Amino acid sequence: MSTKTIGVIMNGVSGRMGYRQHLVRSILAIREQGGVTLSDGQRVTVEPLLLGRNESKLREIADRHGLEHISTDLTSALADDRWQIYFDSQVTQARYSSVSAAIAAGKHVYTEKPTAETFDDAVQLAQLATNAGVKNGVVHDKLFLPGLLKLRRLVESGFFGQILSVRGEFGYWVFEGDGRPSQRPSWNYRSEDGGGITADMFCHWNYVLENLFGRVESVYSRAVTHIGTRVDEHGKTYPATADDAAYAIFELTGGIIAQLNSSWAVRVNRDELVEFQVDGTHGSAVVGLFGCRIQPREVTPRPTWNPDLPETHSYRSDWMQVPDDAPAENGFKLQWEQFIRHVVENGPHPYDLLAGARGVRLAELGLESSRIGRRLDLPELVVPVNELQEENA
Repeated sequence: MSTKTIGVIMNGVSGRMGYRQHLVRSILAIREQGGVTLSDGQRVTVEPLLLGRNESKLREIADRHGLEHISTDLTSALADDRWQIYFDSQVTQARYSSVSAAIAAGKHVYTEKPTAETFDDAVQLAQLATNAGVKNGVVHDKLFLPGLLKLRRLVESGFFGQILSVRGEFGYWVFEGDGRPSQRPSWNYRSEDGGGITADMFCHWNYVLENLFGRVESVYSRAVTHIGTRVDEHGKTYPATADDAAYAIFELTGGIIAQLNSSWAVRVNRDELVEFQVDGTHGSAVVGLFGCRIQPREVTPRPTWNPDLPETHSYRSDWMQVPDDAPAENGFKLQWEQFIRHVVENGPHPYDLLAGARGVRLAELGLESSRIGRRLDLPELVVPVNELQEENA
């Protein structure tokens, strides 16, 4: 079978996520395996153009991996027909203008989250892409993780019976930067630079919840800044103005209650950095990025509360590990392959800019809920896709 090539502009690959997950572990891995196999047996390989502001950094990355194309000029890159896809993993503040320019240039668009700084801008991007007729996608990487793939199989098989609740814990201790370097960039802790754990994680929680359990219908959240002073990459002390923890309750379609804690100020006492417990009438599961343990109703123990005697029963031993049925692949790479098939042969890819806008809305309303101290409803999001066409007529 023949092989075709598709050109991808990759904007933001000098950053940690853009470089490691999207360039090295996705695009270069796809090249090394000989491309993406289509439904007719043909293969599509990818040719990346590394785009950014720092030419020397781009050249160093290109030389390290034997790549040919770099650029610091977005306009000229978008004007070149060799590149059919535009990918964005810049900081959130730079995303709207770049993605909208790519849409205007007729490029298919694939982007990291959040898709914009505000819900209105995120919806605008979805409208622009729909009106321009370009394929568009947003990274939903956690849905492709081995643990969550096992969870999806359990949900679809009816293992849980009626799902009652979801409880999730995410986070770890991010060092303040005084003595031990911080594991996260300092802009994450400045609201004026687009930082905050709510803006970061609620976009993830929205797509995890709506794709596995049901649409998020309401949110009550408390966003806080536990650590008010940090030290940046240059050793300078700065005030942390963004939230570093968020504690939220989400109501989902069908009456499911989800409680999710997100924190960069918590010490880990879990098997993985993120874990979800799903409880249903017929069984329960505890799921991480890779692991998945279940407890069916038939083998559920009968706990007895007795504060006068030490507990001798090992409750963890009552759970069964769900085995791996296939080698684990990188979730970012799997979604890249799905999006490339979507562009080339119109394969399925439901994770579009409108899905990204729903994530931005949940983060925005989560912060608003925290500010006013009450629960907020999320009506179904319907985008009037012809609105811009009518305005421009």
